[in-house]
Amino acid sequence: MAEFATLARPYANAAFDVAKSAGRLEEWSRGLNLLALAGEDPNLKAMIQSPTATTAEKAFKLAELFRDDLLDSVRQFVHVLAENKRLSLLAEITTQFEVRRADEARTLDVEVTTAVPLSDSEQNRFQEILERRFEQQINLTTAVDETIIGGAHIRAGDTVIDGSLRGRLAKLGEAFARS
Repeated sequence: MAEFATLARPYANAAFDVAKSAGRLEEWSRGLNLLALAGEDPNLKAMIQSPTATTAEKAFKLAELFRDDLLDSVRQFVHVLAENKRLSLLAEITTQFEVRRADEARTLDVEVTTAVPLSDSEQNRFQEILERRFEQQINLTTAVDETIIGGAHIRAGDTVIDGSLRGRLAKLGEAFARS
């Protein structure tokens, strides 16, 4: 997994830089997401991995699937990936592109899980607090998991804040087990 991320990073960065300089981040995002989804299709995946198809054929077939939905620059990008035998990295490239795009917009996806559904005012309060904490715009989603008993479990990118009663009880149990 880390190897895919390492191989995909320069391509994702290049795609982002081209899209940003052209003022076409949204169009690039849409195109890359279409290509990444298509790359999950078993038939298309087999074609991409086929040793008998040339890189030009692979790129042409993939780009033609969404001819009307892709910018010329995105189609050219597909050809570059094919020439470098990196079409299999499309999903990871797209993921990294979207991370850079979110950073550019200074937004952070945050999921708050609680034992009961949050009211609108509670969601707004969480949003305000998290925006101050992370100094970013927050895209807040909520989920309900009755097993956390009470409190909240917050996942913001790589950061996890476990303020749930279940988490606190687990820590208490660990402390008793150590003593």
